[in-house]
Amino acid sequence: MQFTAAQIAELLQGEVDGDPQVLVNDLAKIEEARSGTLTFLANSKYTEFIYTTKATIAIVDHGFQATKAIPKSLTLIRVTDPRMAFTQLLERNYQLQYEKKGIEQPSFVSPKARIGKGVYIGAFCYISDEVVLGDGVKVFPNSFIGERTTVGDGTRIHAGVKIYHQSVIGAQCVIHSGAVIGADGFGFVPNTEGVYEKMPQVGNVILEDHVEIGANTTVDRATIGHTIIRQGTKLDNLIQVGHNAEIGKHNVVVSQTGIAGSTKVGDHNQIGGQVGIAGHLTIGNKVRIAAQSGIGATVEDGATLQGSPAFAKGLYDRSYVVFRNLPSLQRRIDALEKELAALRQAFGDTPR
Repeated sequence: MQFTAAQIAELLQGEVDGDPQVLVNDLAKIEEARSGTLTFLANSKYTEFIYTTKATIAIVDHGFQATKAIPKSLTLIRVTDPRMAFTQLLERNYQLQYEKKGIEQPSFVSPKARIGKGVYIGAFCYISDEVVLGDGVKVFPNSFIGERTTVGDGTRIHAGVKIYHQSVIGAQCVIHSGAVIGADGFGFVPNTEGVYEKMPQVGNVILEDHVEIGANTTVDRATIGHTIIRQGTKLDNLIQVGHNAEIGKHNVVVSQTGIAGSTKVGDHNQIGGQVGIAGHLTIGNKVRIAAQSGIGATVEDGATLQGSPAFAKGLYDRSYVVFRNLPSLQRRIDALEKELAALRQAFGDTPR
């Protein structure tokens, strides 16, 4: 889509310095901009680029004063905070990418499904019986939504997502491509002959509002009851959440982390990449776990952990210094033992 300098200035509550009718259709960094793009100048280190940029529009501070000629083809929009103004435009540009409506064909939407206003369903999607899609939901191509699943207003489901039956997805969630919500939990019981028999997984998954699920992340349904990810939590790509786990509010969990079944994670935690958390544990609130840590015991509020098995990060750091120096410490011990042996020989002492 194209926008004039006047339209952009109105959106940003800025002032046009140049041609108000000039058009742009893309955003760019000031040093890489080309004709037809909009850029911004917020850092004085980049001031020189304003005199050579190929951009059509540049957002600058109200107080910006050129010390030499700027390109004749460049229109300025003067605002109070150029960085914030450009951020607003990035957000608006991002939203425009997803302003789709209607049902593309071929796709299947059950006549028993309830579809809200302004919904988009991409080609090759399958919307099962008794699914409820709230207003403004976007379901991109090749996605599947199972029976009796509900999806809240404004949620975006990217291409190739699979949501199993009876899942509950909140409002304003984002689920990225390849994610699987509600697959069976890993529940098998050995019989008397040592053969593993499957325990039916009859619970579901609940994602509360404003949850984001990364690409190829899996959240397993509960054996009985619910697997829950609470409001505002963000999961990165390639994460596994086991059956009956409960992850609290406003957590961030980085890629390749595994959270085993029935573990409860509190609120406002930061969990690094490749962390492994064993099952049936409790992780407190405001906990920080460094990458590649292994958690095998309950963690108290406010703890910062590292290592496998993980322990207090301060102690880990001090221990790691010793670990790195083990070769030199070994050499020193060997040398001391030789000196001790020589002293014993000289004084006729024998080891006890």
